[in-house]
Amino acid sequence: MLSFSMLSNRHINIHLALAYVYYKHYKDTFHDHHQQMTQQINLRFYHQLNDFLPVDQRETRINYALNAPRSVKDLIESIGVPHVEIYLIIVNGESVDFNYLVKEGDDISVYPVLDSAQISQHKTLSTLPLKHCHPKPWLESKFVLDVHLGKLACYLRMLGFDTLYRNDYDDPTLARISVAEHRILLTCDLQLLFRKHLTHGYFVRSRQPQQQLREIIIHYDLFKKLKPFSRCMRCNGKLHPVEKQAIAARLSDATKKYYDEFNICEDCGNIYWKGSHYQKMQKMVELLGRKNE
Repeated sequence: MLSFSMLSNRHINIHLALAYVYYKHYKDTFHDHHQQMTQQINLRFYHQLNDFLPVDQRETRINYALNAPRSVKDLIESIGVPHVEIYLIIVNGESVDFNYLVKEGDDISVYPVLDSAQISQHKTLSTLPLKHCHPKPWLESKFVLDVHLGKLACYLRMLGFDTLYRNDYDDPTLARISVAEHRILLTCDLQLLFRKHLTHGYFVRSRQPQQQLREIIIHYDLFKKLKPFSRCMRCNGKLHPVEKQAIAARLSDATKKYYDEFNICEDCGNIYWKGSHYQKMQKMVELLGRKNE
């Protein structure tokens, strides 16, 4: 075997030339392959969907590298936006559903739930045949809430909404209840909303219970569906009037003296009357009714 020191200058130059050829070949091959694998697309998210994006990507078009074929649903969720909050997807000026396969050069616009007035005001959307990604709302506004939203559950029940809440519901149970019982899943756990079979859900932005309540009422436009003080805040059961005499043994002397009208929960038997707590909640309901404030 020849050692490097025994090679002539001519041999050395030949080896260097071959090495450069191999380097150039593999460099160009890798570059071409990389170019093929990283195709560029543009995305834009609208309105409250921007809440899920980094600050520098909000309210602007995002240039995104597409490394492999994938559905538009998979692409959007990989960016951090849950499918349950998406209403419309427009690709190159046409409405598509979640199964659309993204291609190089696609220009994608993603919208949250919009009402008919908002759609009619939008120049592009108002002229297109639209494929709604979000299924139609369920006939009844019912909810199931995660472990972080106990106070919100009480407030929703106070307004008359059928609201399930337990602090031992795990994620699979919450998703199963939502689908099986046609309940909107409200959560502070964003990852919960990425579950494949979930169709109706919402990520609660606020961390203050009264603000959370107003957020939900506005988002789902529930102002005309309020039925205050018709459900038990403790267990979600329905309330019915009850004669004072029938529950007198359960009342304090002061309550018997100053109050005559009572309601009782048909499930847990909890008793309600229009005391000081009622007055505070009544003010809260009145404030919620002022939609435009």
